[in-house]
Amino acid sequence: MGSFSIWHWLIVLLIVIMVFGTKKLKNIGADLGGAVKGFKDGMKEGGSAPAEDPPVAPSQVVNAATTADKTTIDVQAKQKS
Repeated sequence: MGSFSIWHWLIVLLIVIMVFGTKKLKNIGADLGGAVKGFKDGMKEGGSAPAEDPPVAPSQVVNAATTADKTTIDVQAKQKS
């Protein structure tokens, strides 16, 4: 009940190749490799310097047109958490 021998793994590999075919296995391997590469690139970009201008929350936005025009009323919209 321990680990399988090398012959067991070769038989399993042979059955997998017979079921799926080499072309499909090659495509799966290429897709998996591309996904891993994309993940690594994303991790490198995530660890770099932060963006120059962080996004501003809607409650912090100041509109110059409303401050110049005294007839408008400035209202802040708050989101429910």
